[in-house]
Amino acid sequence: MADIPADAPIPVVRRIPFGFPDDLKPHWHPDRPEWSHMITGGSLTMPYLEPFLIDTMREALEDITDPVARAEGIAFIAQEGQHFRHHRQYNELIKASGYPELADIEAEMEADYAALRKASLRKRMAYTAGFETMTLAFTRWLVRDRIYLFKGSDTRVTSFILWHMVEETEHKRVAHKIYQMACPGYWARAYGVFHAGLHVIHYTRKTYHAMLKRDGRWQDRKSRWTTFGMAMRFVANVIPPMLMTLLPGHDPDRQSDPDWVTDWIENYKVASDPKWIPLLDTASDDIPPPHPV
Repeated sequence: MADIPADAPIPVVRRIPFGFPDDLKPHWHPDRPEWSHMITGGSLTMPYLEPFLIDTMREALEDITDPVARAEGIAFIAQEGQHFRHHRQYNELIKASGYPELADIEAEMEADYAALRKASLRKRMAYTAGFETMTLAFTRWLVRDRIYLFKGSDTRVTSFILWHMVEETEHKRVAHKIYQMACPGYWARAYGVFHAGLHVIHYTRKTYHAMLKRDGRWQDRKSRWTTFGMAMRFVANVIPPMLMTLLPGHDPDRQSDPDWVTDWIENYKVASDPKWIPLLDTASDDIPPPHPV
């Protein structure tokens, strides 16, 4: 295999030692408990979704000989591996804090993804590429509205979530690129956008609905309205950019990265050192220096 060019855009694998205390509060955003549960809903899918993405990408790479594409795919796998392991740690703490019913949702997801693994590589790579279009749109929203969404929240959770989203932006091209190289086709890719997006949204909603019921908030009119409002914010900010990816000439590289994301990457280069962790100030636009563990 040919050498990889020095300026090739290979995603960086950061083994950041995020840690969550045993007494982590499920309402880690005390002013927005509904939003806390919505984020947890997405988090609960990760230990089932991301291993599926990893295995699908690994299979697709078997027939890829381009050195840059292979290096990008390997970095994608490594980044996603870091993500779901941290999500699993977070999820276990949340379940143990009083939400045992989440285990039933996990069992359902495990069976669902086991069935999906039997699909063709084209369908699985289309799902992978489709999910990545949603994460890119989701990242742009979280970054743009981060003060509104996260001000006053637990900085450990917020920093963890935004780190994940930064790396989703960093490997934004990879799933689409490998799909086009391994099993190209417009209609399968278009279906994958809807398949992956609606699939993850379904389980996210199922999770936060169960948690709000456990809290007694689902029966509260004000809380229900707040939840609906946050869901509509998601729809307004994430769905339109996802639909734009259905254009036949879609190319993730044509979408510019938010300045905050590029600033994060530049500021936290040292965060690849396992003795450092990026902890954000949720009330500020500034990106503070890495925090020693």
